[in-house]
Amino acid sequence: MAAQGALAPRAHEQLALLVMLSDDPDPEISRATADTLASLPEQPLRAFLARPDVPEEIRRFFSSRGVDSNGVAAAASEEPLIDTLAELAEVPEESGESEAERKPLSSLPVIERIKLAMKGSREQRGQLVRDSNKLVAAAVLSSPKITEAEVEAFTKMGNVSEDVLRLIGMNRAWTKNYGVIAGLCRHPKTPPALSMQMAHRLNERDLKMLAIDRNVPEALRALARKIAQKGKSG
Repeated sequence: MAAQGALAPRAHEQLALLVMLSDDPDPEISRATADTLASLPEQPLRAFLARPDVPEEIRRFFSSRGVDSNGVAAAASEEPLIDTLAELAEVPEESGESEAERKPLSSLPVIERIKLAMKGSREQRGQLVRDSNKLVAAAVLSSPKITEAEVEAFTKMGNVSEDVLRLIGMNRAWTKNYGVIAGLCRHPKTPPALSMQMAHRLNERDLKMLAIDRNVPEALRALARKIAQKGKSG
């Protein structure tokens, strides 16, 4: 479903999921992703890429495929580029007591966990964002109910995956929140390319803490020291 573009309410999440799944080791998922990428309408895609809030990682991905935003007016709409959630909506609702209330979330079928990730409660999202299935975890970030406070809390969880942190870091709206930036920089699973880019936005206190944090990569600690020293000399 995600490989077919069916798990995202906005273009940002839709394209981020497709980029994430483009090199999935499962051949069926990677083929479905390739087919979906090939079916994206070119002009709306180029207009979306022209938006100033599109992450560079997404721009580079499509540029490598020969799609860029040169000479195209930026899209104002955040509507997904292809229809989404149709298949999810077809999942029948339980009558009376839900299956989720009768069983632990981890024992539910993947499709049920995805449905709860998209439409469930805050508590369920907090559990499912740590799901071992990366599509379930990613579906949490695509929920129209999710709040910035939840996203900030996710960056402080030790057992979230690198994919979740990457998707958070690729969302410009969330990374306007200082708490999200600080959480990503401190998390040992955040891809270094993201955390090192965001370190420049940290305040002096957080830079000093990061510079001595043995849980993050040495390159990030060194960068934090360099930025903090530059700030003092400035």
